[in-house]
Amino acid sequence: MNNLFKRLFTSIILLSILFISLFYSNHLLFLSLFIVSIFSFIEFNNLNKKIWKSKKITNVISILTICYLIFFSYIIFQFIKINNLIIFILLICIFSDIGGYTIGKAIGGKKLTKISPNKTVSGAIGSFLFSLFPLIYFLNFSLGIYNYSLIEKILFCFSISLICQLGDLFISFFKRKANVKDTGKILPGHGGILDRIDGILFAVPFAFIIIKIF
Repeated sequence: MNNLFKRLFTSIILLSILFISLFYSNHLLFLSLFIVSIFSFIEFNNLNKKIWKSKKITNVISILTICYLIFFSYIIFQFIKINNLIIFILLICIFSDIGGYTIGKAIGGKKLTKISPNKTVSGAIGSFLFSLFPLIYFLNFSLGIYNYSLIEKILFCFSISLICQLGDLFISFFKRKANVKDTGKILPGHGGILDRIDGILFAVPFAFIIIKIF
């Protein structure tokens, strides 16, 4: 089983757990978010310790990380009040990641940035294109953004994909500074929990802010 199938398999398992958590009970969702937050904090904290020698700096970053993960969990609970929207946003993130990986591997070409040598321009374009796939399915569903035009929904997908890619690059920057390939080894094909949800951690709060503003 090559790396792509591992990534797809892991994504399906994680998405299934998320769906069950979202629709079964808030208690299960809270437990899932708590577990994910703990692993994410540990993995990010390990990166910080390898980058910064000052304990004061690592402590400040650790506190900010905890605050952000609490903020992220709060937004997830806010989103579940809006029919289908959180599923739509998460699928955009997942398809954006799949598009970046598959198109980048298939076409290759010019490197996108030195921060992450595996990222290519073709992969970035693939991420944007694949981010539209969930819109095809959800086009006729209530998303809490039903007043948006089709063009606005397409731009919404592109903006979520962009933030996902920037979130990925943000964590890649820390991994590069810490001189590690993955944040962990718990997920086949992905590495750590943070490797899987780096884009989601930034895209979900961004989507919440965009919807609240517009």
